[in-house]
Amino acid sequence: MAHAYTPGLKVSRRTVVFKERKLPIEGEVLVKEGQRVDMDDVVARALLPGNVEMVNVANLLGVEPQDVPRYMLKKEGDEVKQGEIIALHKTFFGLFKSEVRSPIDGTIESISGTTGQVVIRRPPVPVTVDAYISGYVHEVIPKEGVVVKTYGTFIQGIFGVGGERKGVLRVLVNSPDEKATPDMISEDLKDSVIVVGSYCSYDLIKRAEEVGVKGIITGGLDDYDLSKYLGYEIGVAVTGTEEIPLTIILTEGFGEIRMADKTFKLLKESDGKKVSINGATQIRAGVIRPEIIVPYLEEVQDGASLDEQEISMALEVGAIVRIIREPNFGKLARVVELPEQPQVIPTSSKVRVAVLELLDTGERVVYPRANIELFEVEE
Repeated sequence: MAHAYTPGLKVSRRTVVFKERKLPIEGEVLVKEGQRVDMDDVVARALLPGNVEMVNVANLLGVEPQDVPRYMLKKEGDEVKQGEIIALHKTFFGLFKSEVRSPIDGTIESISGTTGQVVIRRPPVPVTVDAYISGYVHEVIPKEGVVVKTYGTFIQGIFGVGGERKGVLRVLVNSPDEKATPDMISEDLKDSVIVVGSYCSYDLIKRAEEVGVKGIITGGLDDYDLSKYLGYEIGVAVTGTEEIPLTIILTEGFGEIRMADKTFKLLKESDGKKVSINGATQIRAGVIRPEIIVPYLEEVQDGASLDEQEISMALEVGAIVRIIREPNFGKLARVVELPEQPQVIPTSSKVRVAVLELLDTGERVVYPRANIELFEVEE
């Protein structure tokens, strides 16, 4: 039998999750290995160098560049305040004077007698990294960050926008094919992550933003509504850096699509618990999936007791997969045949394919194996 290995969407009731939390530059790690951390706890911090401001002192004083150092009132390394005089030139026995004031708060980084320029660097910018998930510090990466380990429910979506956010999970519907309406979003849902069922409309997104909801989990939404909300069309690049106040995760695909029963059941079980979500998505090489993580740390004694079994899945006849290309984007199907020989597809490329049977209609379709992924469900 032909086999192939492919990443699948994980929908796990209980599993171990590792998250690397690193600073963009070297800094200080604030926690120790084995320490329990909450999702909002800062685990590492650093200071990013501030931007620089160039001041042409020679020009402003009307002197030669090589004379600038002797007219400076401040030396390299001195701190200065915005508006403070940093250079002074007196003429005609002090009757006339020219002065240069600092345009910003900062530190004198360099004084050039060649160019007549003075470089002032703004104060450093503090950068912190939080744990993102509640769990235990599995590993400390000196001067860079940590790896946090947790145990709980882990669900991957098919597409998302918006970055990391945290809040209390609130399920607004009673079944996976029900869809929430804007009037169901009350003021008490501020700072929460809401599950809205099979469909999320543009009006619902705007109402959630107005209330202060941190995230929306939905079976599907129309790509037109998403583009309207973002103000531009979504491309093929990595998502997750959009400047929006909430994160949106699609568990099934675009359009009105019933949420998978297992996914909805697990979300319903986690109603009222703290959840961490991230909408970052990349479908092409280096696949990144949006994620929903609900820690259940009360079920374990400590970080050392977490089960770390690895799961590997084979693509084989009978496996359930999700299609990740149009047409049928987001639909679930069963693998009915895996031809061993590569086949020519409409783009004229010759690739290995899979023959699939759509679960909703029974229709048989053929897709390149790169355009499907295993749908993993763990009890």
